[in-house]
Amino acid sequence: MGVVVTFNVTGILETPTGIGTITVSDVLWFVVIIAVGVAIAKIVSINVRRALAERLPKNERELIAKVIYYIIVIWAVIVALPYLNINLSGLLVAGGIAGLVIGFASQSVVSNLVSGLFLMFEHPIKIGDSINVAGVSGSVEDIRILSTIMKTYDGIYTRIPNEKVFTSNITNYVHNAARRFEYSISIRYEDDANEAIRLTKEVIEAHPFALKNPAPSVFVDNLGDDCLNLTARIWAPTQNWWDVRTELLWDIVKKLEENGIEMPYPQRTVWFADDLRVTGGKGEEESRI
Repeated sequence: MGVVVTFNVTGILETPTGIGTITVSDVLWFVVIIAVGVAIAKIVSINVRRALAERLPKNERELIAKVIYYIIVIWAVIVALPYLNINLSGLLVAGGIAGLVIGFASQSVVSNLVSGLFLMFEHPIKIGDSINVAGVSGSVEDIRILSTIMKTYDGIYTRIPNEKVFTSNITNYVHNAARRFEYSISIRYEDDANEAIRLTKEVIEAHPFALKNPAPSVFVDNLGDDCLNLTARIWAPTQNWWDVRTELLWDIVKKLEENGIEMPYPQRTVWFADDLRVTGGKGEEESRI
């Protein structure tokens, strides 16, 4: 004759553990919540690493992933602790007071941290970009959690807090594929303006990095006191913009001079209301102007 063994699951779960009023069920719930929290934390941190793989250096990716991981785990522990009859009210009050003190003391740090996270996700700048922000112009060397590192065009190391970067107007000189620049070219009134425009366009079109689309434009902009002022507007690839800008102007000047079109010198014509007498040295006659 067989022996039938039955288990009263409810009774087992309600069995006291000998620690206060904590039962086996409470311990199981605590373990399950912690396990689920750790699993969620791992999944989220892995996805954070993947999302930031191309935006941040490895050390900063790891830092953010770890911070998120531990925040989720700590939250799971807080949710699970009441099952062990641990009263969190006193702990929360103490934590709240400590949080206020730390918050006031580290307000700028938290602000820079949050701004850094926003910069990473919005992505208005990236390492290597030439920008102007907060009155500083240069190239971005690094984007860190609390600050952005720039090297000015003079080679000076500059650290800018992320809060200032995030709240300031950012001018990114290399964000678009092409950039425009312009020259102001002066010629004499007696020179042929149409010929000067033709020659200038000829030089621009011969340059390998001067873009055909958008097309360059050269036109008479204004009439100066001593000269006719032409304006030349030229588009170039962003990566070659500076080289094109520094090369073309002298090429245009040489081309114009080779064809008899020269840069004018300032001139002034003076009229006198009365005759002006000029007296020379001894034995010289007076002359009248």
